Amino acid sequence: MIRILALFSLLVLVSCNSKKAITEAPEMEYQDMDTLVVMPDPIEEDVAMAPEDYELPVYRASQTRSSDLIHTKLDLSFDWEDEAVIGKAELNLKPYFYETNQLVLDAKGFDINKVMLKSGKELEYDYDESLLTVQLDRVYSRNEEYTLVIDYVAHPAAEGGSSAITSDKGLFFINPRGEEGDKPMQIWTQGETEHNSRWFPTIDQPNERCTQEMYLTVNDRFETLSNGLLISSKENGDGTRTDYWKMDQAHAPYLFMIAVGEFAVVREEWNGRPVEYYVEKEFEPYAKDIYPYTPEMLTFFSDILGVEYPWQKYSQVVVRDYVSGAMENTTGVIFGEFMQGDDRSLIDNLLNEKIVAHEMFHHWFGDLVTCESWSNLTMNEGFANYSEYLWLEHKYGADEADNHMLTEWQGYMQSSLNSGIHPLIYFEYRDKEDMFDAHSYNKGGLVLHMLRNYLGDEAFFAGLQRYLNDNAYTDVEADELRLAFEDTVGEDLNWFFNQWYFSAGHPELDITYGFADGQVTVTVEQIQDPEIQPAIFQMPTTIDIYMPNGEKVTKEVVVNQRLQTFSFDMDEEPPLVTFDGDRTLLCDSKDNKTAAQYAFQYKHSDNFRDRWEALEALEGSSDATVMNIFNAALADPFWAIRAKAVENCKKDGRNLITLQKLAETDPHSAVREAALASLFETDASGNAELAKRVIEGEKAYPVVATALLLLNDTEPATALKAAKKLEASENSDVLAAIGQVYAGTGDMNYLSFFENNWDNVQFFAAVTFLQQYADLAKQGGNDQLLASAEKLAAIGTNMSESPWLRFGSMGALNDLHVAAVEQMGMETNTEEDNSSLKELDAKIVKLIEDVKAAETNPQLQGFYQSFPNPPAQP
Repeated sequence: MIRILALFSLLVLVSCNSKKAITEAPEMEYQDMDTLVVMPDPIEEDVAMAPEDYELPVYRASQTRSSDLIHTKLDLSFDWEDEAVIGKAELNLKPYFYETNQLVLDAKGFDINKVMLKSGKELEYDYDESLLTVQLDRVYSRNEEYTLVIDYVAHPAAEGGSSAITSDKGLFFINPRGEEGDKPMQIWTQGETEHNSRWFPTIDQPNERCTQEMYLTVNDRFETLSNGLLISSKENGDGTRTDYWKMDQAHAPYLFMIAVGEFAVVREEWNGRPVEYYVEKEFEPYAKDIYPYTPEMLTFFSDILGVEYPWQKYSQVVVRDYVSGAMENTTGVIFGEFMQGDDRSLIDNLLNEKIVAHEMFHHWFGDLVTCESWSNLTMNEGFANYSEYLWLEHKYGADEADNHMLTEWQGYMQSSLNSGIHPLIYFEYRDKEDMFDAHSYNKGGLVLHMLRNYLGDEAFFAGLQRYLNDNAYTDVEADELRLAFEDTVGEDLNWFFNQWYFSAGHPELDITYGFADGQVTVTVEQIQDPEIQPAIFQMPTTIDIYMPNGEKVTKEVVVNQRLQTFSFDMDEEPPLVTFDGDRTLLCDSKDNKTAAQYAFQYKHSDNFRDRWEALEALEGSSDATVMNIFNAALADPFWAIRAKAVENCKKDGRNLITLQKLAETDPHSAVREAALASLFETDASGNAELAKRVIEGEKAYPVVATALLLLNDTEPATALKAAKKLEASENSDVLAAIGQVYAGTGDMNYLSFFENNWDNVQFFAAVTFLQQYADLAKQGGNDQLLASAEKLAAIGTNMSESPWLRFGSMGALNDLHVAAVEQMGMETNTEEDNSSLKELDAKIVKLIEDVKAAETNPQLQGFYQSFPNPPAQP
């Protein structure tokens, strides 16, 4: 599964690193809503504990398997009006080991009509709205199978959610009564973690698996998708059709899926197996670009793992209002609508590739071999995260892969600071949903990268092949991965797994370099807090010693002490020494180097992280040597380095012409966009003409949007005309740029542009778009403030709107509240003015409280606790 990008913890990151104004975050205090259990403070030694004060630590055990679910057959139809699933389930089971006359099934929110054996004999049962306990007709042994038939109606309803999966409803009706304009009518499911039992009875645990059949009766205009192969479609003569899907390879119940809607389906084959792309009809021409390189990825992952893609088909579908990022349902992957776009919006877009790779790799790690408990979630997600690196490395080279790895490292480190640390294999979680964090994902992938670097590619991939073959169609824990590698290479790897999988944290290093008496010294001190993580991490790594001509000598070392110095004989002091030359250690390090050493590092290292960190260390300096480094970086072979160099280079007036040239000619759209943004407020000759040429000729939407803002920065009247020509665009970046131009006019007539388009903006652009709407409304009178506030509240209280749009409405409402408060403090106000403003603000605050009360997303609920800000006037 791909999480919704930490939904709103992204806001701070984006606002700090994106182009002027379009991505400027609303002025509010953000907090990270990930909830982790941090290790408790140590007990004071001088405090005596009574016997009753001792208790066992929390341990989230794998589910005990009393029964073995062998096969599930579902016959489903749907009541769209009441959002209900009308179902008949046939479950084939047997006792797992011990004989029993009872079966317990997960079934949340059902009307149970009948429970019987397939023979027709009705059975007694107890049902508490969550668990269905069936008394069987007799005692069964582990060698005896039986088939249970359950006639039911399911009423999927949410009881909560998390930052990763924002609703636990399980099955979702989208626009079920056709009341939401042109939004398509759809049904889709989201089973992870244990939510599929809201629409069919099952043993809803990751260590269960079974084969399945699915009969779906739908209106004939709808396409359907489920796991496995479509065996038949039968017209029923009443405007409905029944599709029969069959999955004859066992997988976990949380991976069952259905999708129903008016999709366009583009089909091709890979190795004789169907490959299908489901999209909304307007995106049919771009379907293969939306799911890029799918056949090539199937070949690449099959080859590198030595295990051919093991399932009957590979289908992918985009749905509306999805509650996560994407989900690896076996042979039927579901994605959020953010994946859809035309050819222009997909330019230089690696996000789609990474998500397709992530969910595909799950079909080996997660679907074929499944974590036995949520405590072991990284056995699914760590591998899927690492697949993104593997694909980028294969397709685009080391720089692109290492750039991605840097963002993974940053995500994990930020999460560790904000939310604390815990072991990768974490048996003490508060709630299973908490496991969907930057440990299971980011750290899991980073640890696999270290293991690959330590073992070498041949051994690493041979170990993965063994792990997959030995554990196919079973559930696993981390020790089974360790044993597969140990059996492959013949080495005890407990030291690695104990510190990286079963202990919390990561090394924090202070690294110093020296040269004296013909010896280079590298001193490494581990300074992490030993109270909450290992005092000493064992780290096999390398030290690179560079010669003046740029050649390097690599020394292999093992760090296994709290304070450790490595010495090497050298005839002269080298210009640069680098610890962790491969840049694979998961650590937070202070690398004590001079500006001259960083300059040499940029010039002579071909490693992306070395070049990136050299530029980071040199940023802000006006030294001529440093400026020459940044000038050189403008021609770096990798786009992210060029983009990073752009901002620093505008300090050197000689580079403005170069930046203008990059804005039109750089092969990567992100560099063109960065170059345009760097020209704001420079008064460089030709900026307006440059912006007009880019608006007319550029294909990538973000570049067009930034060009419009540059034009607005230089010739606002011309920008206004250009904005009107672009109004037909439905691209979020372009709409946000137009919004900024219109907000700056103070003309209330442009409010209708925002109101007609806010359903077209997605993700962070939705937040800024509504902020701009509020900025314009604030320039009107009190009546306009209230009217706009009421429209914003209508968005914020509508749970069918996107979380981004709802969050943006709250930020914009708070902006209007701030505006009213500020006006109350003006010295020129009369008493009547202040009374009127106080009444206005009370109404806006009431609308803020209405939005807070209506919100169901847990992460948004957490953010909303800081509103209104400042607090309402008494």
